[in-house]
Amino acid sequence: MTALILSLYEDVLPAGCAPVHLPSLPRSLYVRDGALMVESEHSSQWLTTGQALVEDHPHTLLAGTDCPVTLWRWELSRGDSGPLRAAPATESTLKLETGLTLPNGYEWLMRCDRVAFPKGGTAWTHVHQGPGIRCCLEGEITIETEGEIHSHPAGSAWFEKGPAPVLAPTSELEETAFIRCFLLPRALKGRSSIRYVHAEDASKPKVQAYQVFAERFINLP
Repeated sequence: MTALILSLYEDVLPAGCAPVHLPSLPRSLYVRDGALMVESEHSSQWLTTGQALVEDHPHTLLAGTDCPVTLWRWELSRGDSGPLRAAPATESTLKLETGLTLPNGYEWLMRCDRVAFPKGGTAWTHVHQGPGIRCCLEGEITIETEGEIHSHPAGSAWFEKGPAPVLAPTSELEETAFIRCFLLPRALKGRSSIRYVHAEDASKPKVQAYQVFAERFINLP
């Protein structure tokens, strides 16, 4: 088993601030608000509100000049992740951090996606094939797992182990969406990871909609 830490930070970069350099770690960036350029040795990519990437090489963030940028930043580390220490103009808030113990024998990918529900939509009791941290983007979702029930409004983050069954009803009053970064065996590249626990749920209509922003094979730090 491999012990690691998965963290989710919310970073705020002032408009036009000095470049922010990030070290080599498996990482996902989701632009909550604003726009920025992400540069690496191999590529440059312009991201705007509602876009994301997955990267594991060193890269540089260049905030746009029109408005501040708010990022949700997931990082997989052995404990050396953290705020943007070399960028004093920025603000970093730890939303959630959890230890992971990954089973040996797999190679892994990191995926970042968006899951959206109509009013009153439910993700029936299910499991996934890897762990991850989710963050509610809009609306409200309730997570029922391992005998506990917690509701998550917009901006609230939670962790799902993967193999622990989850039932997830959402708000009856408004549409709900969350952003998810999770780890999966590489064999699931381009494939859904959800598996329904109860036979009767597998045949029910599935109202949630998925948008995969990015996924990448990663090397564990």
